[in-house]
Amino acid sequence: MVKKQTAGRDHLGEVAPQFAALNDDVLFGQVWAKESELPARDRSLITCAALMAQGLFPQLKAHMAIAKDNDVTKTEMFALITHLAFYAGWPKAWSAFPLAEEVYGKSAPED
Repeated sequence: MVKKQTAGRDHLGEVAPQFAALNDDVLFGQVWAKESELPARDRSLITCAALMAQGLFPQLKAHMAIAKDNDVTKTEMFALITHLAFYAGWPKAWSAFPLAEEVYGKSAPED
């Protein structure tokens, strides 16, 4: 079950209330909540891949934390980054690994 998202309202509710509502209620409340169509774990992997490919690293770090909460392992996240290095760019992978270490810890991924 996806937890209720309030980041939009927490950060932008006063200055951009419509955007905040769309973020919290539509994107996370309706789209992410359709686990019967695509589990949250899979959505997290897809979202992290898309954000890394675009070089959107602040959002990537936040979604890595969500991915961890959605049972994406450190091994899987590191494999995702390595795989995407060949499709999204080597420098983006170099930028993504430190974020993953911040979220998952600096120890070696489990095998």
